[in-house]
Amino acid sequence: MIYQAYQAYADLSAPFLGAARVFSDIFTRPWPGPLSGMVSGRVTAAAEILARTGLTHKRPSFDIEEVRIGEESVKVTEEVALTTPFCTLLHFRKDIAANQPRILIVAPLSGHFATLLRGTVLTMLQDHDVYITDWHNVRDVSVLAGRFDLDNFIDHVIRFFDFLGPDSHVMAVCQPTVGTLAACAVMAEEGNPNLPSSITLMAGPMDTRINPTEVNLLATRKPLEWFEQSFIGVVPMRYKGGMRRVYPGFMQISAFMCMNLDRHTNSFFDLYKHIVNADLDQANPIRSFYEEYFALMDLPAEFYLQTVLTVFQEHRLAQGTFEYRGRTVNPAAIRKSALFTVEGERDDICAPGQTRAAHDICPGIPVARKRHHVQAGAGHYGVFNGKRWDQEIYPQVRDFIKASCSR
Repeated sequence: MIYQAYQAYADLSAPFLGAARVFSDIFTRPWPGPLSGMVSGRVTAAAEILARTGLTHKRPSFDIEEVRIGEESVKVTEEVALTTPFCTLLHFRKDIAANQPRILIVAPLSGHFATLLRGTVLTMLQDHDVYITDWHNVRDVSVLAGRFDLDNFIDHVIRFFDFLGPDSHVMAVCQPTVGTLAACAVMAEEGNPNLPSSITLMAGPMDTRINPTEVNLLATRKPLEWFEQSFIGVVPMRYKGGMRRVYPGFMQISAFMCMNLDRHTNSFFDLYKHIVNADLDQANPIRSFYEEYFALMDLPAEFYLQTVLTVFQEHRLAQGTFEYRGRTVNPAAIRKSALFTVEGERDDICAPGQTRAAHDICPGIPVARKRHHVQAGAGHYGVFNGKRWDQEIYPQVRDFIKASCSR
């Protein structure tokens, strides 16, 4: 009944949120003469804040049409390279003849769309031929497409590597770091020539026994059955994925909001003040963030529950017991790929030390081909978005990939 209760609330609140959006849009426009001061800026700002509290299940656009490379502006075309019922492999093709390193960005499958990494993609495009996993909202995937669990996730990653071919690279962000490293281990064990030349893991839960956060502790305080009973819902029949069991996106965003309630409250209060003062330079970044942050997707129930069990409760990859298609995965088989791990000093989701654990998980990679970086002052999202990412982290990622192009 979880999903049905949420849907009833969403249906009831939609007219009020819609009216607030219309009111805000009308009265933020410049009006002539005596109409210009008809409505208080505070009232207009309050209407916009109310409108922006609404959640959406519609995927935003990457909206990347060009990228600045040096002094030149280069056109970018978003293309579908491959597609499955659960994911689209997107390619951001640039109108240049340069032979740049191919990289697969594995986006989180954790409640937000891949467009949350727009800033990551835009920066990477300066020096790389970029592909990204654009995971589908399973609310819109028919049950006839079957289940999607960790094995299916790894299947997808391997299939995408095979499409990219040899001497490609991978960067996994947050939650998919575990499945991505497992996919690389499977490929290494099988001698797959398309194993990435470099593996970059960003703020991921490789071993959450290290410096556990509140998110990690929650996963260990309750049995798996509690998570299934508390968080798993059934998609209403009005949607294409009707009757599919899911971990709803609205459950995930509620948990994240509660974790940092003061921070989000302050952000909305700051936005209110910036709108009242017509300070668009300060207001627009906050607007953009929440437009993306409140765009949600549902997760397959089996994928979510397996992730809770294998990553956060039993730490299987770190302990050498992670399985794929009935066989134990051996990360020590990875020898030719270079490994770079990146963490944020102030990350309260994947704390420092958790991602670095990948170096111990992969003893077969020579020390000379391993690198680790902790970004001072960065929280979770600051690892892959914003000024610290652009100015301090990305140059290291770029140089690491460049040095790994030839095995």
